[in-house]
Amino acid sequence: MIGFSSIHKIFISRYPVDMRKSFDGLCGCVESMFNTDPVSGHLFVFFNRPRTTVKMLLWDRSGFWIFSKRLEAGRYSLNSLDDIGEIDIARLFCILDGIELSGSYNRKRFSIPP
Repeated sequence: MIGFSSIHKIFISRYPVDMRKSFDGLCGCVESMFNTDPVSGHLFVFFNRPRTTVKMLLWDRSGFWIFSKRLEAGRYSLNSLDDIGEIDIARLFCILDGIELSGSYNRKRFSIPP
C-alpha cells in the first residue's frame, strides 16, 4: 500500500499535459515545468486539456510510480489554483473528489513551525 505521508511537497500544474506520456515523458515535464529533480520525493500532478484525466508521478527510493485516474463524467476544477504551484494533500484530495475550492478557505489550525 502506498502512503502519502512520506511525500515532501505536492506540485500541481494547470498547464495541460499529453496523457500518452509515461515515466520518461513525465520526468521531462517535471524538469521543464517545475525546475525540480523528479527523484526528489515530491508528488507531481498533471491534467489533460479537457481536465478529465489526471496523472501523478512519485519517486519512492527504488522507482517511479504513476497514478492515473479518468473521470467518466464531469471535469476537475482548477479555477482556484495558480499556474504552477505547491499545494497540500487536503487540497489535492478535494480537487480529486470534485470539490470546488474557489469559495473555500482554510481555518486557522495549529502547525509545528519549520
